Amino acid sequence: QRDKMAFLLRLTCLAVAASSVAGFTGSVLPSRLARTTVTGICPRMGTIAVFGGGGGVGSEAVYQGLNNGDKVIALVRNAEKGIVIPPGSGGEAKAGMKLESPDLKIVVGDVTSAADVESVFAGGDVTGVVVALGGKTNEVGVTMLQDGTRNIIKSMEANNVKRISVVTSIGAGDSVDQPPFLFKVLMWTALKDQFVDKNAQEELLLKGPGSNLEYTIVRPAGLGKGPPTGSFKVMPSDSKDGIGSIPRADVAAFCLRSLKEDTYLSKAVGLTGM
Repeated sequence: QRDKMAFLLRLTCLAVAASSVAGFTGSVLPSRLARTTVTGICPRMGTIAVFGGGGGVGSEAVYQGLNNGDKVIALVRNAEKGIVIPPGSGGEAKAGMKLESPDLKIVVGDVTSAADVESVFAGGDVTGVVVALGGKTNEVGVTMLQDGTRNIIKSMEANNVKRISVVTSIGAGDSVDQPPFLFKVLMWTALKDQFVDKNAQEELLLKGPGSNLEYTIVRPAGLGKGPPTGSFKVMPSDSKDGIGSIPRADVAAFCLRSLKEDTYLSKAVGLTGM
């Protein structure tokens, strides 16, 4: 067992290294979506609900949304931790400090609880949703992504909210052939349960009860902690080009943009650095 875990760890390191250096020659993201500096770029949405606000991409979405002039309601599991300033958009000097704002409301709860999810929409003012769920399967369960997203979809329909951006991963759904081989090995082994859950999560939007929503499925490549670059690219699911790493800050910026523009409406797209 120990030898198996060591082997998987070596594969993980190799896969990350490969994704970081791989080139990409796909189409450049349209300029109105590529300009992703934090302040004053996205038009105001109103009130954005962020599920997974305590995570890497989720905290970026919260931070950037507030700086764009939006109000944000975030569901988090850990009441003590809350939401901290992310290192990408917030900068290393402030990274890890508690994020506070009069325009931020934090709801403590579990996304797999329909009642907890509904409490996020209780004020009736949510106009868009970012889903950036994550966590170890031995802590959150092997069906957390699909169960939580199903609850979110139900609450959106009940409260007449249409716009949603959902973060999954390169390799999910019909992008299964896009990752480098070593990452595919992880998908088949150590990450198998996570990708089964991600695929089911996507199906809820592509063919299930969320198909009537105005959704964008975002499949990022390897995630980094750097500042937003504004130079990320998208690639369709049938692209055979290489992939590279992308800062979480750029992924969050794309998610927020997708709530406010129609460019990738009802589509699943890969997201990678330049």
